[in-house]
Amino acid sequence: MPKRLTATGWMQRGPIRESRDLRIGVEERLAQEILIRVPDIGDFEAVEVVEILVAPGDVVQVEDPLVSIESDKATMEIPSPVAGRVHELRVSLGDSVSEGSVLAVLLAEELSDAEQAEVAPESEGASSFPAPSPAPSPAPPPAPSPPAFKPPHTGTSPVSGAERVDAPVAGTGALGASSGSSSGSGDSGGAAVHASPGVRRYARQLGVDLARTSGSGPLGRVLETDVTGHVHAAMTGGASPNGGGVPPVPDVDFSRFGPVREEPLAKIRRVSARNLSRSWLNAPHVTQHDEADITELEAFRRTCKAEAAQRGLKLSPLHFVLKAVARVLAEFPDFRSSLAPGGEGLIVKDYFHLGVAVDTENGLVVPVIRDVETKGIFELAGELSDLAERARTRKLGPADLQGACFSLSSLGGIGGTAFTPIVNVPEVAILGLSKLRVQPRWSGGNDPLSPGEFEGRAVLPLSLSYDHRVIDGAAAARFTTRLATVLAHPGHLLL
Repeated sequence: MPKRLTATGWMQRGPIRESRDLRIGVEERLAQEILIRVPDIGDFEAVEVVEILVAPGDVVQVEDPLVSIESDKATMEIPSPVAGRVHELRVSLGDSVSEGSVLAVLLAEELSDAEQAEVAPESEGASSFPAPSPAPSPAPPPAPSPPAFKPPHTGTSPVSGAERVDAPVAGTGALGASSGSSSGSGDSGGAAVHASPGVRRYARQLGVDLARTSGSGPLGRVLETDVTGHVHAAMTGGASPNGGGVPPVPDVDFSRFGPVREEPLAKIRRVSARNLSRSWLNAPHVTQHDEADITELEAFRRTCKAEAAQRGLKLSPLHFVLKAVARVLAEFPDFRSSLAPGGEGLIVKDYFHLGVAVDTENGLVVPVIRDVETKGIFELAGELSDLAERARTRKLGPADLQGACFSLSSLGGIGGTAFTPIVNVPEVAILGLSKLRVQPRWSGGNDPLSPGEFEGRAVLPLSLSYDHRVIDGAAAARFTTRLATVLAHPGHLLL
């Protein structure tokens, strides 16, 4: 069949039988149905459907959102890769879906000539869910794929007389490796265990043998909740997978003391709680507190306010700190590293992608700004503003949350003098910024007997938490001292 390249990928024309009456072919094309599936969302499985944005009968265009799903880190909208009319919805609110799950069925009656087609892979491995091609003559059916690799089927049987075309959704970005099944890993000592790479990584971090974990996913696939449940069962039974135990918090009936009510936590908060606990328990934290005199930097920032306003931007000290951190990370590679599997080495990242914590009503999310060292202050301000807005409106995609080598958390707009941010493992360090304040500083330096006077200076508190397995106290002190020097003299950002 002829193929053509469109904005959504390679499209293959649906088959039209030869007929003397062209209207027969048109009627067949109008009867064509398209299955809209969940795209590659990486390591995540059993993602919850939190919002349905269309109804049967609605006409949608390319990139119109169909549903919203909530992953472990963010909420994302799944757009339609083609135009058409919604014939049937295959999901409801609260349903759990994975890569390949059918979301909806679209009729091709609204498709243009270029869009009424399927998204077909160009080469083997381009898609985990290729659409079936009807054979021109009877032939033995191809051998079925192993069950562990079969996508979950959540829909009903096809409508008689209408041709269905699978349309994998494009444009949402991948979140890591494809979550296909695999068998025979170090987790299980050679036994066949079906789990995604993310679940295997999670199990390794907790010391769980997947071969001893019961899978609740399709065809026995082990999910992250299964690993968590295995650990919970082991701990409540008096032993943990690693031989040690954390005493459980006793249950308390608070209603004995007065009126109470229970409110559900947003999924992002529930996942953040699990991830923060895992990071705190796995990495021995130490926090180095310091201060940076940014009086000159503040003066320079104020001279840029008018130009920033013309660009529709608002500059803050955080934008300059991002640039300074990238500069200092180039001199301290251990701070942009991660422990290698087994803990016998370091994986040093020669890129400067920085995560910035954003406070939203649904919880804390950490979008990533890439290649900070190559970008100017105005560019960083614009990109961070866009990411923060999309975080608050739940528009971040998986790719926006991946790849950081170091993170920052700023409470400067709220208050406080110092705090202990939790390292975002497998990163090894995170920088916290507290509220800028004016303090009296002796102009004569550290010698109180030298000539000078007290003058007001703009001081930015710094709180650097780090994984003590990788970074020692002396290195942390050198890092914050160097960072304070760069921030004190804005010209260092140009060197």
